[in-house]
Amino acid sequence: MLIRHLSLTNFRLYARLEAALPAGPLILVGANAQGKTSLLEALYYLAAGQSHHATSDRQLINFLALRTETLPFAKIVAEASVEANLAPKRLEVRLILDPSVAGEGRLRKEVLVNGVKRRVGDLAGQVNVVLFLPHDLTIVEGSPSDRRRMLDVALGQVDPAYAFALSEYGKVLAQRNALLKQLQERGGPDGQLEFWDEKLCEHGARILAARAAALADLETLASAIHRDLTRGTDGLRLAYHPAYDPVAAPERQLGLALDVPVHRAGVPLAEVQAGLRERLQATRAEEIARGATLCGPHRDEIRFLANGVDLGTYGSRGQARTAVLALKLAEVDWMRTKTGEWPILLLDEVLAELDLSRRRELLARLGAAQQCLLTTTDLALFPPDFVQSAAVWRVEAGRIEERS
Repeated sequence: MLIRHLSLTNFRLYARLEAALPAGPLILVGANAQGKTSLLEALYYLAAGQSHHATSDRQLINFLALRTETLPFAKIVAEASVEANLAPKRLEVRLILDPSVAGEGRLRKEVLVNGVKRRVGDLAGQVNVVLFLPHDLTIVEGSPSDRRRMLDVALGQVDPAYAFALSEYGKVLAQRNALLKQLQERGGPDGQLEFWDEKLCEHGARILAARAAALADLETLASAIHRDLTRGTDGLRLAYHPAYDPVAAPERQLGLALDVPVHRAGVPLAEVQAGLRERLQATRAEEIARGATLCGPHRDEIRFLANGVDLGTYGSRGQARTAVLALKLAEVDWMRTKTGEWPILLLDEVLAELDLSRRRELLARLGAAQQCLLTTTDLALFPPDFVQSAAVWRVEAGRIEERS
């Protein structure tokens, strides 16, 4: 997959940008806060429908536009093409802030595919990217939500049905939690929860099944890459701990205190759905007392283990960084297998966090990618032969200069 042309209007530092993106590696060089990361952020937005950096979409609108325009907006337009379909694909995202609404105004998001308005969820699968960030250590060391978000973004790109189920699950969860809070404060018949339980189980079962299958695939790929990165000294496991486990041992049955792989990918969807419904019914009184849903994919956990050691709790930063690198490289191979296309690779100041051997390993594995954008403040971090094979752009104050 290739992005042939990128157009930005009032996006971050860029009041206006028209850029023809080359195939192969493209190195963006410049000082901090000049707009390098914003280019990666725009491409990521086209794939994920959200920013990896901003806490609110209104932060993406150029600050001068917010001050001077009566209807501030930001726009991303990209011309994409894939090997399987030679016809170009035009993607457009508009972020429009209506200041006439009370408070900070209302932000409206519009998505167009080949000139036709679509839902935001329809961005899923239009462009596939894998993003490498310096703070990716949060995937290992951060909260469970960081790990779920990583998996959700990857799955949503290759499986639009998953993206839809995740979106619907979020809506149902919000409605169910609101009802639980109402029952907690005012009382009433708990049978009102039946409808929302059914919907929650329908979408939740699909999410759980997809996560289990994806993690099984990613673990196989990441484990092999991790062995290469550690010269065979460490093995890597991705341990999935769903809030509702369809293969958990029955109550009062003792299990061995050993951390062994559990295979959940083959459990029938109807069985997962029925089991989750039973769990919700069993915990209903506790959920009403707390005013919140206590079981479901929104509480899933994923742990990284190397030779049986939980890296999030006991691992060093070097071990965590190696595990994340193995996972990201596995994600690239997994997306290629699922879609038949190279994803676009976005590397934001990653080399500065790696030692020399890891840099060479990473660049060697990604050198064959159809399109790869890398940001850096120091071109010397790249081997000379890699620089010669790449396009190099100087980025300064939201302007781009192509270097020979």
